Amino acid sequence: MGLLGLKRLISMQREHKHRRQRQIRNQKSTKVPKKKDSLCQDDDHSEGAKRLRYSVPNLPEDIWCHIHSLMPLRDAAHSACISRGFLHSWRCHPNLNFTKKTLCWKRNASGKGDMARRFTERVDHILKNHSGIGVKTLNLEIPYYCKFDAYRLNHWLQIAIAPGIEVVTLLLPENYKAKYSFPCSLLFSGCGNSIRYLRLNHCAFRPPVGFDCLRSLTKLYLYDVCIMGDELGNLFSNSFALEQLELLSCGELISLRIPFWLERLSFLDVFGCKMLQVIEIKAPNLHNFKFYGGPVHLSLGESSQVKNLDFELSNFGSSVSYAITELPSTVPTLETLKLTSYRERVDTPMVAEKFLNLKYLDIYLSGENEPIPADYDYLSLVSFLDASPALETFILTVNQNDVKHDSVFGNASHMRHILGPKHDRLREVQIDGFCSAKSMVELACHILENATSLESLTVDTIFDMFADGHVRRCSIQKKSECSPIPRDMILEAHKALSAINRYIVGRLPPAAKLHVREPCSWCHSIVDVELP
Repeated sequence: MGLLGLKRLISMQREHKHRRQRQIRNQKSTKVPKKKDSLCQDDDHSEGAKRLRYSVPNLPEDIWCHIHSLMPLRDAAHSACISRGFLHSWRCHPNLNFTKKTLCWKRNASGKGDMARRFTERVDHILKNHSGIGVKTLNLEIPYYCKFDAYRLNHWLQIAIAPGIEVVTLLLPENYKAKYSFPCSLLFSGCGNSIRYLRLNHCAFRPPVGFDCLRSLTKLYLYDVCIMGDELGNLFSNSFALEQLELLSCGELISLRIPFWLERLSFLDVFGCKMLQVIEIKAPNLHNFKFYGGPVHLSLGESSQVKNLDFELSNFGSSVSYAITELPSTVPTLETLKLTSYRERVDTPMVAEKFLNLKYLDIYLSGENEPIPADYDYLSLVSFLDASPALETFILTVNQNDVKHDSVFGNASHMRHILGPKHDRLREVQIDGFCSAKSMVELACHILENATSLESLTVDTIFDMFADGHVRRCSIQKKSECSPIPRDMILEAHKALSAINRYIVGRLPPAAKLHVREPCSWCHSIVDVELP
């Protein structure tokens, strides 16, 4: 039965319920339990508990159990309250999703203390009446205002984590990190070997030596979790099925070593682990690697197949330079490289090493609330183009509110030209946040003169992006209002348009198409703009 059929069934049951309740009230012969705002509080052993029966299709029990398992937790609980047929499957409900949203309470609750009490009571009651059999998914998201000891939390986990469970998510408030350690003992005796997805937030996780409990684990997500490198090694020792690993803000992690026997591992995300100094990867089929953190010693095994790298160095003013000097020899199989640099301070140097397989390069530069240094040389990024003979797509994004570079209109007579190899495979180029800075215009001109196979050049004179990458303009959003943009940025955008007309248009190869994105004429128009 599909989701549409399930919704129809639930709607039918509710309609029958309301009709029957009206009949009962009219006849005044049967008492109907008062509907509460909480989840079902009745069970089989409540004396005098009377349940309503409906004329529903006579289906096998396993089908009804499957239908019940597809319902949201609240609907599943209410169905168990009004139907004996659903009561049995409620005791074995496979999806336990305990969040503020699923465990609803009255909106006029007296305060956080009352809401915390209601949350705790409902989780207690549901788990008390659950058989502990058949649980597939446990999602326990503790609100920040709930306060209870580790004993109660361990008791909840002990009931839910049983053989056959596949998904475990435990999201705790931030202040629990120093108070709570996930009990690895609950994963013993086969209880953990069926888990495929494990997500822990704001706690400690200490897998001991000989840990042999997560043989089916395919995805591990640890956020702000206290765990050390050797403890991760204990976990890896038997997690042969691991495919995705995400480690975010794990402050105790100093070294991360991915062993060669994790043959299925294809995705690794390491973000904000401030103490991390060493990353050693021997997993042979790791293709996607995302890294954000301080400079680390990165070592990949000889059989490494990393093809896609998203790289950013935090609090480090030369991420782009670091990447071009260190990565060609460290990650020789790269095909896609995304670089993010805040406060880039060093011009990109020329290097002898090559990215022989790199086809897609995306560089994002931002001043992070301060302008990129006025002496930063955008033309030095040609080093990346020279080091990437197979490059097909190049995207440069510059995000800054205050352009302080020397304008091309002030010293255009000394336009620089760099001799070097032709970029004969480069087909698509995009520059977002294009401005009238002399070195940026020189970079664009260099590309036009040396990219012999160029098919498309996109130049955007405004940088103002959503998280999904769409520029906020009426012409693109098809709305009647754009986001506000400072007057100085609009003025610079008009200067950039003038630079495009003067220096770019005439150099465009015959086969290439030029796409220029301008400020919105409705919302970004300004007056008294004196262009060179």
